[in-house]
Amino acid sequence: MPIYTAPTRDTRFIVNELLDLASYGNLPGFESATPDMIDTVINEAGKFCAEVLAPLNKVGDEQGCTRHDDGSVTTPDGFKEAFAQYQESGWGTISQPEIYGGQGMPHVLGFVVEEFMATSNQAFAMYPGLTTGAVSALTVAGTQEQKDTYLPKMISGEWLGTMNLTEPHCGTDLGMIRTKAEPQGDGSYAITGTKIFISAGEHDLTENIIHLVLAKTPGAPDSSKGISLFVVPKVLVNEDGSLGERNGVSCGSIEEKMGIHGNATCVLNYDGAKGWMVGEENKGLAAMFVMMNAARLGVGIQGLAQAEVAYQNAVAYALDRRQGRALTGPADPEARADPIFVHPDVRRMLMDAKAFTEGQRALCLWGALLVDLSHKAQTEEERAEADALLGLLTPVIKGYGTDKGYDVATNMQQVFGGHGYIEEWGMSQFVRDARITMIYEGTNGVQAMDLCGRKLPSKGGAAIQAFFKLAGEEIAAAKGDDVLGPLAEKLEKALGQHQAATMWFMQNAMQNPNNLGAGAHNYMHIMGIVTLGLMWLRMAKVAQEKLAGDPEDKGFYEAKIATARYYMDRYLPDAGALRRKLETGSESMMALGEEAFATAA
Repeated sequence: MPIYTAPTRDTRFIVNELLDLASYGNLPGFESATPDMIDTVINEAGKFCAEVLAPLNKVGDEQGCTRHDDGSVTTPDGFKEAFAQYQESGWGTISQPEIYGGQGMPHVLGFVVEEFMATSNQAFAMYPGLTTGAVSALTVAGTQEQKDTYLPKMISGEWLGTMNLTEPHCGTDLGMIRTKAEPQGDGSYAITGTKIFISAGEHDLTENIIHLVLAKTPGAPDSSKGISLFVVPKVLVNEDGSLGERNGVSCGSIEEKMGIHGNATCVLNYDGAKGWMVGEENKGLAAMFVMMNAARLGVGIQGLAQAEVAYQNAVAYALDRRQGRALTGPADPEARADPIFVHPDVRRMLMDAKAFTEGQRALCLWGALLVDLSHKAQTEEERAEADALLGLLTPVIKGYGTDKGYDVATNMQQVFGGHGYIEEWGMSQFVRDARITMIYEGTNGVQAMDLCGRKLPSKGGAAIQAFFKLAGEEIAAAKGDDVLGPLAEKLEKALGQHQAATMWFMQNAMQNPNNLGAGAHNYMHIMGIVTLGLMWLRMAKVAQEKLAGDPEDKGFYEAKIATARYYMDRYLPDAGALRRKLETGSESMMALGEEAFATAA
């Protein structure tokens, strides 16, 4: 049976020591995040996820969801009861605005809960997962009436939310959507069309589901400039807040998927369903992007999550499974064989996983802090800087984080050898669940193009230059130190590769845009490698400072420095190889005509 222990010690290290959340106590919402409150949230969330959600992960995978003849959907055994505990405990309210019933604490703590939930049971976590983004979209673009009607119950968990973009004939190119919104003369619209791949589109966890739906009004431009956003409740809400009649939206089917079986990924049919416009007409995509960006950060956490749970199980197996002898001589002479943990190739995979998961956790939580600072920093300049840096990092957190998260999950399956292929060990589920993270909320190729085509050139490259300056200053400050200096020097070389790749794009992408497209994925990985390197330099610095004080858990901090050294040794060199691949451009990639790809009989 798979195991899961919430990584509360590492999380406290990042929140309290690396990010030093207490130092932001002068900002709105941070004053309630006292050290005691932080520890309580981390420890109790970890306990809930490990004890309540993790045991249901395999249940959800084996049972899946069931659609009934009336279009209703039931979730796997135990999910409804677990959600009732989740809702009653207020886990979804932590970083939501107080005015609508939230606790108003920093997004950093909300991200902590998201990670623990996704790691213990990704399919379950997806039910409330999109509600946070829906709340953000309604908060930014909704009318006061819409906010008052929907936000209190969405934040409390009494109702959940979804995001409806994709249709059978279109995915990323949303300008092609066909769903129509006909004005009804009373301020409402009749929504008609079909949406697919709708996570948590129908279920039995709550009495209402609030769908945010992209559609086109009559005469709207037949492009992305003609898209409007609508709020469409599953059950209509009366003026007094009570529930009325069922709306014209139904689940046509549940998608048959390779993973996340415990989540109902639905085809939703809208048949003249009553909806109300959110924001301005033909500007729905901008409003929806608020939700999409939140979802992308959430998926980056999912990439970390599946890597983490797979890593925990692989470590336990490697310590228990005995095969062969250590290359340097028997590690346990009294036994017939040594644990496979002693073999360098197994250790390679485990160290790769440890270096990635701890680095990605630091990056995700730094991203969460940037979300907070983009709204709550004291000056407009500070808020703008945080927002620009967050925008730059979002496709990296999602794209690089899920690419590597999947790689780690498959390598942890490899640690098990043949047993990793057998369902009872649970490793297959982690790999299958991890695979979707590279696809949804924008495939990772789309994330790479967003990074290189939009974020890099935005405002004359101000965000990437700010990142280079930030990293360069931290590297320079560390170079004179005996322990940190060697780490900083290796990171400096990788940062140089990153800067060179950026310059190559500046010189070659304008004359041939395919050069940008051909190198975007490599560039995203270069930036991911460098950004995690920056996280490890920061963590090593804090660890060294703590060791100077001779702490009780000395081994924890020593392991941080050792893992930082491993990351710099084994991850950073890849930046140079990726830059060289990027600089080959698109000529050989785009040279063949389509006929050359056909298989000859």
